[in-house]
Amino acid sequence: MPNAPRTARARAREELTREIKDAAGRQLTEVGAAALSLRAVARELGMASSAVYRYFPSRDDLLTALIVDAYDAIGDAAEKAEAAVERKHHAQRWLAVATGARTWAIAHPEEYALIFGSPVPGYRAPQDTIDPATRIPRLLLELLEDAAPTNAPAPASKPTHTDFGILRALTAPSLTDEQLARMLMAWTQLIGSISFELFGHLKNIVHDHETYFRLQMSTIGSELGLA
Repeated sequence: MPNAPRTARARAREELTREIKDAAGRQLTEVGAAALSLRAVARELGMASSAVYRYFPSRDDLLTALIVDAYDAIGDAAEKAEAAVERKHHAQRWLAVATGARTWAIAHPEEYALIFGSPVPGYRAPQDTIDPATRIPRLLLELLEDAAPTNAPAPASKPTHTDFGILRALTAPSLTDEQLARMLMAWTQLIGSISFELFGHLKNIVHDHETYFRLQMSTIGSELGLA
């Protein structure tokens, strides 16, 4: 059966929730995540603080909502880019994931910094953030699973331990520890590469960031055994 239409109350709540998050996003740009304040958000929107607290009971609840939105947004960008590539072209799919993530990060530097920059003092991410935070790693694991039958991973030394935590729970048991280790290295190198560029660490070193990024990601794709 079709979903029942949303009530006027539900639409109003969604609209106000969006306005609160938009105002909080502007605070991130102006003062940073550590100084995010529900009272300041309420002042900007011309609301009583108590009204904002009905939507987000604490600063951390609002911060979590922004973090989840950011993870989902970069995940959407990577997934859409990867979906546009023919399934058999594994190396191109990896490049699409990486490029999609980088393109989103450049367009949304404050949101990127919120999830991949310095930790917010006193904030501890709840379980709600795990699923959106693992969207790109899950995409990479699916890519490795697709490539595994025809593209064996290059030889690698065994990792120093075999406990990959939630990574092992997210993927098929057919992937070896070496493959999981390589995927984790690819993920951290992707985020590290974007962060170096976005936070200015390549200034006066790299001038053509896009070409250098593609070189890095192509090299990593080869190390993953993708073709």
